[in-house]
Amino acid sequence: MKNILKLTIAICFAAYSFKSTAQTIQPDSTLKPANLDTARYDSLMLHLVHGDTTGKWPVKNAPYPKPGAILPFYRVVAYYGNMYSKNMGVLGQYEPSVMREKLRAEVKNWEAADPEVPVKPALHYICVTAQADAGANGLHNLRMPFSQIDKVIEMAKPINALVFLDIQVGYSTVQKELPLLEKYLKMPNVHFGIDPEFSMKEGSVPGKRIGTFDADDINFVIKYLSSLCDKYNLPPKIFVVHRFTKRMVTNYKNIKLDPNIQFVMDMDGWGGPELKKRTYKYFVAGEPVEFTGFKLFYKNDIKKVPNRMMTPKEVLSLTPAPIYIQYQ
Repeated sequence: MKNILKLTIAICFAAYSFKSTAQTIQPDSTLKPANLDTARYDSLMLHLVHGDTTGKWPVKNAPYPKPGAILPFYRVVAYYGNMYSKNMGVLGQYEPSVMREKLRAEVKNWEAADPEVPVKPALHYICVTAQADAGANGLHNLRMPFSQIDKVIEMAKPINALVFLDIQVGYSTVQKELPLLEKYLKMPNVHFGIDPEFSMKEGSVPGKRIGTFDADDINFVIKYLSSLCDKYNLPPKIFVVHRFTKRMVTNYKNIKLDPNIQFVMDMDGWGGPELKKRTYKYFVAGEPVEFTGFKLFYKNDIKKVPNRMMTPKEVLSLTPAPIYIQYQ
C-alpha cells in the first residue's frame, strides 16, 4: 500500500518572512444561545488572550457559537499524518496503540501546563495529498480511499478522539474536494482542515512554490460546513486553516464567521523557537480571525540550533494562547 504515495510532497517548507488591553468580549449577536455557558466562554476567551496590548484579541464582534461548541471549553491536541507514509507525520509513523499512548502523554502535558482548559485528543488525517505527479486525474493530488478514512475513525474511538480530515488540493479546489467528504463530515466528531501551501492556483507543481487560498475559498468551506450542521443538527464544526506566510491566506478580513463554525488559523511553520514565535506573531496573531493554532514538529523543529521543540508552557505564553495544538 505504501506504493500508493508515489511522490508525496514534504508537508512544510522552512519559508518565513521576516494600545489598549481588551477587557470584555463583544459578541456580534446580542442573543446569547440559551444552552451555551456564555460566562464561561467569555472567561476562557480572556484567559487565552492574557496580556494582549494590541486590542486585536479577543476578536471583537465574533458570534457566540451554538451549543455543543468545543472551543474554548477544551484545548484540542492533535496528531497529524497519513496512514501510507511515516514521513508525513506522527499519525502514520507508529502502530495505532503506540500512537494513541504517545498522544495520551501529550494530552497530559498540556493539561498540566494549563489546568484551566481541559484537553481533547484528535487525529488529524491528510485525506487528500498533493503530488508532484499530475496523476490519473491530472490534478496533482491523491484522494485516500474511504477504507483508510474509516480506519482513522476507528483508531480514534478507544481514546474518544476527534477526527480532522485535511485536504491538499493541488490543482483542484476546495469547491470540488469538500463535497466528496460529506458522508464523514456529517458525523458530529469529524472536523475539517485545508492547507493553502498545496493549493496551486498559479499552476506550479506542488512543492515548488507555496500555494494560496483566498477568503472566498475559506468562506465557501464555512458556508458548506455550516449547512451540514443545520441539515444534520450537528454541534459546531472546527475548521483549521494552516498558515506560515502572508500570501498563503489573502483577504483575511473578508472571512465571514458563523455560529456553526469555529475557525482556527494554525501556525504551520517549522524551525527554532524564535523563528516560530515571529511567524506566529506576524501571520496568525497579527491577522486575527477567531481562534489560533500552533504546530510542533517532532523532527523538523530540532534540525537547527537550539535543536529543541518549544514546550507547552512556551507555546501558551504566546498572545493569544493557541487553543488548537498539532504535532507532526
